[in-house]
Amino acid sequence: MRVRVGFTPVDEVAAPLGIVIDVLRATSTICQALASGYERVICVGEIDDARALAGPGVALAGERGNVRIDGFDFGNSPREFAPRSQTGVRDVSEVVTESRLVLTTTNGTRLLLSAAARCEEVLVGSLLNLDAVVAAARDADQVAILCAGVERAFAIDDAYVAGRIAAALGGEPDDAAVAAIRLADAFATAEEGIGGGVSAANIRNAHLDADIAFCARESVLGFVPRVVARSETSVEIVS
Repeated sequence: MRVRVGFTPVDEVAAPLGIVIDVLRATSTICQALASGYERVICVGEIDDARALAGPGVALAGERGNVRIDGFDFGNSPREFAPRSQTGVRDVSEVVTESRLVLTTTNGTRLLLSAAARCEEVLVGSLLNLDAVVAAARDADQVAILCAGVERAFAIDDAYVAGRIAAALGGEPDDAAVAAIRLADAFATAEEGIGGGVSAANIRNAHLDADIAFCARESVLGFVPRVVARSETSVEIVS
């Protein structure tokens, strides 16, 4: 297996199988929303594209600058889609009243669209489903692990998760994958790995600190969301 890592969307790394990572927070939110009962998540790059998909059976979620978009049902916190037992806030039955979630974010949803344009198969990766992602990719001949970063620049949190996946896959890592593995090895815990960079600082500035610990939980979900339909403006994801 050949394993490649793209640290930013600018790299445009490609392979038949792509794994998209935006651990803080889009891919974590997608995983949690599907785990909590949404049948599908539709990711779009722009706010107007999301609003155009509003209607019966659809909830809108998204952020710009870590702030919920005006008029949307949710922001981009995975805790908004989690049961009370995990957050102390609400029961999951209070969250999922629609079958489809439309999501637009600053970084992750845009990378998903880009990845779907150059990879035959696209998986959604996070720490929440780490073991399941590795198992789903293990038989591939070539894998591209794609990091969303922050506004198209390098982000430690996504590079950390890329390193964890690359190390678990083994195979023949390229230099970027080797660098990601070594970066991940430098942290004692997952929360340290994703909590020390600019993404985490931005989330703390938005008073959403609890999202970091939530997204750092490893392999609590046993499925892998994947892209099943794509267009120029959207990708449709199911578990």
